Amino acid sequence: MKGEDQARSLFGISLSDRPKWQQFLICSSGFFFGYLINGVCEEYVYNRLQFSYGWYFTFVQGFVYLVLIYMQGFTPKQMVNPWKTYWKLSAVLMGSHGLTKGSLAFLNYPAQIMFKSTKVLPVMVMGAFIPGLRRKYPFHEYISALLLVIGLILFTLADAQTSPNFSIIGVLMICGALIMDSLMGNLQEAIFTMNPNTTQIEVLFCSTVVGLPFLLPPMILTGELFKAWKSCAQHPYVYGVLVFEAMATFVGQISVLSLIAIFGAATTAMITTARKAVTLLLSYMIFTKPLTEQHGTGLLLIAMGIILKMVPIDFKPASRSAPRIGKSHFKEEKTQADSRGGEGDEEKRPLV
Repeated sequence: MKGEDQARSLFGISLSDRPKWQQFLICSSGFFFGYLINGVCEEYVYNRLQFSYGWYFTFVQGFVYLVLIYMQGFTPKQMVNPWKTYWKLSAVLMGSHGLTKGSLAFLNYPAQIMFKSTKVLPVMVMGAFIPGLRRKYPFHEYISALLLVIGLILFTLADAQTSPNFSIIGVLMICGALIMDSLMGNLQEAIFTMNPNTTQIEVLFCSTVVGLPFLLPPMILTGELFKAWKSCAQHPYVYGVLVFEAMATFVGQISVLSLIAIFGAATTAMITTARKAVTLLLSYMIFTKPLTEQHGTGLLLIAMGIILKMVPIDFKPASRSAPRIGKSHFKEEKTQADSRGGEGDEEKRPLV
């Protein structure tokens, strides 16, 4: 486990002096709370209001993060890592956010989150190549990740038959976001591992400050900056939804960073997968979309993969005490035989 040498807290709740199951429950609850609200808001903005400006919305969300971080009392003077540590992380973070939000213009929300549910597999693979980690996972964890992928494929094919909002452009965008997500989780874990004094607020602050400029080129080149500004000016209530979503996502982000610092990137990816399944079901219930048998099969395989990951499997054979007793008994018999042999030698030994 990670972060045992560093005192960690989550919004004033101490985590270090609690058992692991309580740490897991607190962090997971914050994550589920933040991202379930995020999912409903994204579905409303993109599919109901038809606002498909992923880069711009991510830009607005970043400024909301900075305001919330300032209200938490964090300042750059409290940083324990140099700024250069966060350049690569910030690039993949903003790219992931922008591609994820932008893909909703071409995919419906359940198809998108099912694609991102496979993140655990590339996270596990790339963890073996990130400097400072070099992680290896047991075979059954790769099987659980494979079940997630198969379940995703079945669900996506069923979704393509029942939803008109599905295109190859959206698939390419969400696959790019998936690759960046897998890099992001491992890079964040590497930062916490190499410097245990790093706080969750610092990682979010630095990655946001460094990452915001990365959003300007795609917004300007595609013309999204001006289109989004004009559309949001005509419908200013959209900003209220975006700010509310960003506040909820802020709670989720800090909770995710806490999970990564304590439990690692792969375990956190499994938790995010479980959240996506719950968000998926809520999306179908709230927005009344058709659910077929193939959807159900895909969800079943995803559940099997999650359960297989969560259940500890130990392939080590049980220690046998019988051979040890036999060996000790053999040693005792050998000692007794040697002593008897010694007595016989003394009888045959001449007196002079």
